Amino acid sequence: MPLTGSLRTLLLRGLLAGLIAGLLAATVGYFVGEPKIDAAIALEEAAAAHEDPAASAGHTHGDEEEPLVSRDGQKAGQFLALGLAGMAFGALFAAVAHYARRASTLSGPALAITLALGGWLAIVAVPFFKYPANPPAVGDPETINDRTLLWVAAVLLGLVAVGAAVFAYKALAGRLDTLRILGGVAAFVVVVTLGYVLLPGVDEVKADFPASLLWQFRVASLAQTATLWAALGLAFAFLTEYGARASAPAREPVPAAA
Repeated sequence: MPLTGSLRTLLLRGLLAGLIAGLLAATVGYFVGEPKIDAAIALEEAAAAHEDPAASAGHTHGDEEEPLVSRDGQKAGQFLALGLAGMAFGALFAAVAHYARRASTLSGPALAITLALGGWLAIVAVPFFKYPANPPAVGDPETINDRTLLWVAAVLLGLVAVGAAVFAYKALAGRLDTLRILGGVAAFVVVVTLGYVLLPGVDEVKADFPASLLWQFRVASLAQTATLWAALGLAFAFLTEYGARASAPAREPVPAAA
């Protein structure tokens, strides 16, 4: 079952799949990630109160501003934010699928799942294992621009690594499938390893920050992004298969033998 349909059809399919994926990822973030963020914020506030006893006594200096969005608003707002982000990813996903189907022999659902896996590796996994996510209480605000640029560089590294894996797999056409897969994996690992060595490390975690909370936050962050990409691929695959079956001509019933 090849991936069929016009670019417009694929874009609409991607938008719907992305919306579903974004809402599912927001649900995971709400129930799994937000409690860890609350715990990190509580630690940050406790540390600030320890440094400034007047703050813990309820006194302010007049120059502190209340947050523009409350924590409850942030928790609810992530459904809107991730829903919109999921739709944006879905549109890009559909555009990539539109061009990838021309060079692939995979079926529509298989191509969708393969692209989702590649997107997760490039945009999530490669950057994450070099620069893992940190809770609010971790990180120097003055280095946020540098850390953002490094994260973008890690994303570019992931895209190059996935591209190298695809190139190696294609270059081994005619060989055993096992060798082609091993060649693709080897190319991916070599590029990622080289990039990890060249990119500088970042470690701004304070020595007194609870290691268990840091680990739980990072696992929750990885679970949320994995949900986004897994749901995007599966939803797009389902919609592709459903659309193909709905557009297939109905078969004439075979008359029973006399």
